[in-house]
Amino acid sequence: MGAGPTGLALGAELKRLGISSLILDRLEAGANTSRAAVVHARTLEVLEPLGVTPELLQEGLIVPTFRVRDRNRILVGISFADLDTKYPFALMCPQNRTEAILLRRLQSLGGTVQRPCDVVAIHPGENDVQVQFKSGEELKSVHARWLVGCDGMHSLVREQAPIPFIGSDYEESFVLADVEMDWPLDREEVSLFFSGKGLVVVAPLPGNHFRIVTTMKNAPPAPSSTDFQQILEERGPENAAIRIRRIVWASRFHIQHRVAKVLRQGRILLAGDAAHVHSPAGGQGMNTGIQDAIALAGALKEMLEQGNDAALNLWQEKRLEIARSVVKLTDRMTKVATTSSSGAKLLRNAVISIIGQIPFAQHAIAEKLSELDNK
Repeated sequence: MGAGPTGLALGAELKRLGISSLILDRLEAGANTSRAAVVHARTLEVLEPLGVTPELLQEGLIVPTFRVRDRNRILVGISFADLDTKYPFALMCPQNRTEAILLRRLQSLGGTVQRPCDVVAIHPGENDVQVQFKSGEELKSVHARWLVGCDGMHSLVREQAPIPFIGSDYEESFVLADVEMDWPLDREEVSLFFSGKGLVVVAPLPGNHFRIVTTMKNAPPAPSSTDFQQILEERGPENAAIRIRRIVWASRFHIQHRVAKVLRQGRILLAGDAAHVHSPAGGQGMNTGIQDAIALAGALKEMLEQGNDAALNLWQEKRLEIARSVVKLTDRMTKVATTSSSGAKLLRNAVISIIGQIPFAQHAIAEKLSELDNK
């Protein structure tokens, strides 16, 4: 259930493995927003058997460097170039493009997404799960051997299971925008800026666009170009020629850090944001969800072939471990980046500058961000 990147990856991979599935989604086609913007190396690796990695590479923008700056001063530069992978870079590819590629692959394998569908009730049984949903004004019902909730942070599947979602909210509001602008820095780097006013991340996107992510007090629901212009002037490179020409899309959002207590309860399974949500720091969310899905498809195939739950139990154990690690990492990154204490800021910058002088530490960070240690 759910036709975001996690649900589409799961449906397509199940089809490739010869397993039929039905994907239900409450949104009209094309209505999904574009919050995620990076596809990491490990995700490109796990998507290879599905055959979509070449198209992702064609659609995206290769960015080999991540830099942390205090306004004009570089604190640390993280290069992905020496990673042990065929994909030693971050691929900037907006979520809507990633979803379109996964949907085309699903359809080429004979799969479909049924939408808009509002699921109204879930009835788990010993041998199947009954799902009742509305399609237009008609109430329909389907029985499935397994139900996978890929239906996001406010997952109906998780709530009806019910499975506790453990964690809390952040105080900060985040805003993001995709923009066309004049930008003084290299389009081969993602830049995280610290400043006295707060943080801002600027990442290049295909088509000469940029993604801006930042904290903002009392943010309006739809921040304007004036808002982002001021943020970049106050937090980005000093005395630089920056001009936002056009906002393509902008949004305000609050973030949480939570992990489901379990990923499996009887014949109900959770993946993606239904299973774990966290700060956008490091661009881990969509990647972790897609990796959940590909691993789950393999586990379901093994379970069907062998007739026991060992593969699903192993999948849950491994993916829960990864989810908790990702939430811990992004929580630490967010708290370090958003600290308001002047003493803590000085210490933070000093420590990061030291890391910038230690090659093996930079390599370890690059490997962690690229999720290559999630194998």
